[in-house]
Amino acid sequence: MIYFTSDMHFGHNRDFIYKARGFENIAEHDQALIANWNDIVDDRDTVYVLGDIMLKDNVNGRKCWNQLKGIKKIVWGNHDSQPRRAVLSDCFNTEVLGDAATVRIKGHTYYLSHYPSLTGNYDQDKARGKIVFNLCGHTHTTDRFSDIDKGPIYHVELDCHDLKPVSIDEIIADFDRVLK
Repeated sequence: MIYFTSDMHFGHNRDFIYKARGFENIAEHDQALIANWNDIVDDRDTVYVLGDIMLKDNVNGRKCWNQLKGIKKIVWGNHDSQPRRAVLSDCFNTEVLGDAATVRIKGHTYYLSHYPSLTGNYDQDKARGKIVFNLCGHTHTTDRFSDIDKGPIYHVELDCHDLKPVSIDEIIADFDRVLK
């Protein structure tokens, strides 16, 4: 299976992160995110992570990252500084895609970025296989379609998906429902 997520913020000891997500402290937050991920992701699954993986303690961030199942592919976010990038780049089952990437999955093209991005002229009547969909994070919205008025933009951050990665099948079903 293929999954997408962003904005884990491992180790980001600010109450506007962990309290907004329903936790009393950052340690509880980090352990819950790891458990949620590992409950649905298998070692053979691929997870595209669209930035903002960890903050503050890079040693703890790497420890959290290495507990996550699956093959992880990273698109960097605004909090992924050079030292954090170095810490994550050589982790097991991790591939760095850069600041953005384009992938084709199940007949659809996806532009992967941390920030919401316009992907070209958007015509809802265009054949689905010709639309470039943007999968993104960054905003911490709880509405996966908060930017749909701007184009085919879908938010994958944890805050939209019960603090879990979202599957490609769910993304396709969501777009099918919204873009009738």
